[in-house]
Amino acid sequence: MKKLMLGNAAVARGAYEAGVGVVASYPGTPSTEITENIVKYENVYAEWSPNEKVAAEVAIGASIAGARSMSCMKHVGLNVMADPVFTVSYTGVNGGLVFCVADDPGMHSSQNEQDSRHYAEASKIAMLEPADSAECKEYTKAAFELSERFDTPFFIRLSTRVSHSQSLVEEQEPIQYELKEYKKNIDKYVMMPAKAIKRHVEVEKRIDALREYAETCEFNTVEDNGSKIGVISSGISYMYAKEALGDSVNYLKLGMVYPMPEKKITDFAEGCDKIYVIEELDPIIEKHCKALGVKVIGKDVFTMLGEYTPAMIKQAVLGESPAEFSEAEENIPVRPPVMCAGCPHRGTFYVLKKLGLTVSGDIGCYTLGAVAPLESVDTTICMGASVSAALGMAKARGSEFNKKLVSVIGDSTFIHSGITGLIDIVYNKGANTVIILDNSITGMTGHQDNPTTGYTIRKEPTKQVDLLALCKSVGVEHVVVADPFDVKNFEKVVKEETDRDEPSVIIAQRPCALLKGVRYTGKCVVNDKCKKCRMCMKLGCPAISFNGEKIVIDETQCNGCGLCFNVCPFGAMEKGE
Repeated sequence: MKKLMLGNAAVARGAYEAGVGVVASYPGTPSTEITENIVKYENVYAEWSPNEKVAAEVAIGASIAGARSMSCMKHVGLNVMADPVFTVSYTGVNGGLVFCVADDPGMHSSQNEQDSRHYAEASKIAMLEPADSAECKEYTKAAFELSERFDTPFFIRLSTRVSHSQSLVEEQEPIQYELKEYKKNIDKYVMMPAKAIKRHVEVEKRIDALREYAETCEFNTVEDNGSKIGVISSGISYMYAKEALGDSVNYLKLGMVYPMPEKKITDFAEGCDKIYVIEELDPIIEKHCKALGVKVIGKDVFTMLGEYTPAMIKQAVLGESPAEFSEAEENIPVRPPVMCAGCPHRGTFYVLKKLGLTVSGDIGCYTLGAVAPLESVDTTICMGASVSAALGMAKARGSEFNKKLVSVIGDSTFIHSGITGLIDIVYNKGANTVIILDNSITGMTGHQDNPTTGYTIRKEPTKQVDLLALCKSVGVEHVVVADPFDVKNFEKVVKEETDRDEPSVIIAQRPCALLKGVRYTGKCVVNDKCKKCRMCMKLGCPAISFNGEKIVIDETQCNGCGLCFNVCPFGAMEKGE
């Protein structure tokens, strides 16, 4: 039976049909839905791990124990899990092992445009790249089989458009996979130097075998349309090229992007007078072709920035300008991203800006604290860096600067990689203040549970991490829980904690306004006490605006959270019906 599926859902289906037994991941757009869809298959063990490194290690352990296993992450998550990934390339596998990494050209929800194909080459792990949902399923199934055949993990590389677009997928019954026998094998799985040196020899042998396989594998295909113009491409770029160029060119579609074939490429080139390499982000295919002595046109006419479009490809290859379009007579208002109405983080950033503090920020919804009018966040680097970087800032500039400095980090991100930074502050005699934005969920990626929520990925009750006890256990003596919507008290708490000459933690505790259990009542309205001071505008709430004459609250956006009540100095905000 055929169904319309997201690319991510199709990857999950492929893993299920291949008999996957264990899936461990950390949520990260655009990869999140893979693991969320795995949960539909009850006989598969699935978990949200505290971070990607842990997730990779769980999957690796399951593979060694004989199960087919998988771990899914976004491209920057692959950085976090790189340590075990590079080593499992040496150990090889027992049960099939697949890593699904989703890149984000255009940075729709990411801090960089990293190209994960570099990791395949650097770790010497084979990589497949599907172009649509049907291929997502089939490539994933094949990856498990090939993983066991070549004794290696396999990468599946996705991108935002493949992960989040839909196409038809034919569902099939899952195979009845039997666990591989587990045998103690010190030479294979204990990577001390003397053993690893010998395993490196096996890695090089395996890569040679995979290069030979790449020449004839089903993933690398030629489409001869009788043209003298050739296109070499892969993944979503191939789909764009097909839409833009149709049958006017010949195609070499690379479904296996590491290792790439050599003879297949040179044979394809012999039949063409001109060859274009079309690939988003870095010139990985282009460099490979040029190393083979094949003259190709690539990044000299295509950008290394962002996503491609069919119009861009048609312009570069055929010289055809995009079709003209009519412009709107009126300027369309810009709609920048903004924290939701009722967002618990808004109160925190309002106070931090009011106090003029330097804010070391982190990855999450709360990164929007950098956006006007709040404009509180000074830095955002990577997950967990808010805590560690703030210690560096304080050590560089001294104790007085530290009294005007805080870190902000979400509850999920703190578990992911903030704990070690807090330990560093305590151990190295820092006096930093860390604000944990505890909104009771992993918000940015779509409300996934984490160790602080008390529920597993299947909503089963489990032990809940006590953030207050955890912070005290690593040596922080001053830990305060405060409601960021109680603006006056929260301001008092921040002043007290930043004034200390020792580490402190503030747990800003209020649930995400979008959680099903959060039920604010009524709508906020402006009464006749309003003095038009516009203090409420400093909150950046999307429901509040000034029309030139008076403050207006849009009842379609207001959820009645009441934060504006606590900011207005004249009591001009109240609950309506």
